[in-house]
Amino acid sequence: MVKWLTTARDLKRRKSRERNGRFVAEGVRTVEELLRSPLTIEAALFTERASLDIRAGMAIRAIEARGVPLELVSDADFGSAADTEHSQGILVIARQPRRQLDELSVAASLRLLVLDAIQDPGNVGVLIRTAAGLGAHAVVALPGTVDLWNAKVVRSAVGAHFGFPALEATVDEAMAFLDRHAVPLWGTDAAGASVETVTPPARLALAVGNEGAGLSASLRERCSTVVSLPMSSAVESYNVSVAAALTLYALR
Repeated sequence: MVKWLTTARDLKRRKSRERNGRFVAEGVRTVEELLRSPLTIEAALFTERASLDIRAGMAIRAIEARGVPLELVSDADFGSAADTEHSQGILVIARQPRRQLDELSVAASLRLLVLDAIQDPGNVGVLIRTAAGLGAHAVVALPGTVDLWNAKVVRSAVGAHFGFPALEATVDEAMAFLDRHAVPLWGTDAAGASVETVTPPARLALAVGNEGAGLSASLRERCSTVVSLPMSSAVESYNVSVAAALTLYALR
């Protein structure tokens, strides 16, 4: 009974997630999305309270029907493994998909969203979900970006990257891929050309930068074009996930 509770606690650490190739998905809606995905569920933890809830109970029974190990734990034990303060009493441990940049299919039309040192997991989750929703083909996270399988990222993405390609790469790996497939890299910055005045190419990688510092100087130098969004003087800046959504939509 202790095995999976201990594992879930351990997976709160990035090094453990990277070493074991696992992640934790918490909350009824996220678990429901995971059940609909091709990813492998290895185990689940739930509380008595969750078993009495209609939706959570249905998810628990669906997991049980797959022959996946289930552990009923106390609220206190669940709280020690959960990432949220007010949890819904259900979480699952699943295998991370092994996704590589070179495995991406490159068509005549391509949109990639590149994350340059985005540190807030909530933003990263929303960025992944936004990219998937707006028809991008993948999200590429560069060094300095929060772990894509951080529990808050998973929760904020609400299952978007269970089937959508979100992967990590070094700057050199990303640039080599873009160069090999003739995909120009564009950046976002308040000092760039208005997104309303540019014509995007069929293939495009759009880079968004750190919440406070923006694009790193080294990545900005590699951008062939830098674009900006129209903005009232009453506002200093947009949230990075909002800026990415507006820019991706404008460049669709």
